[in-house]
Amino acid sequence: MSPSRPSVLFVCVHNAGRSQMGAAFLNHLSEGRVEVRSAGSAPADAVNPAVVEAMAEVGIDLSGQKPKILTADAVQASDVVITMGCGDACPIFPGKRYLDWKLEDPAGQGVDAVRPIRDEIERRIRGLLTELDAQARP
Repeated sequence: MSPSRPSVLFVCVHNAGRSQMGAAFLNHLSEGRVEVRSAGSAPADAVNPAVVEAMAEVGIDLSGQKPKILTADAVQASDVVITMGCGDACPIFPGKRYLDWKLEDPAGQGVDAVRPIRDEIERRIRGLLTELDAQARP
């Protein structure tokens, strides 16, 4: 981990669902203690509306977010890279910590199907944040 703030990158194919939720939860729950990025190997035009609705239910506004393209620079600038179904499209760099979170893809699903995915992402983010906070302590 870097001596300053740890940096986490969330990656999925379209950067329209899972990675957006992961980044939003980590931003929200870390209150600035973690630098957060998200990207997709083949970004969609917009964040999935069911994801925006599901996150609004827990008080997090994703309506202004736009899917971003995954770059090697983003990976290199991150301490932890969390992949969420991007397969071989995610570049691998030595010295980075990679976590592959197997989660159902919310693409094409309604808000009822997105809620359990959202809740699982939040649970995993809370666990990750506990780890990052422990590593940041001397």
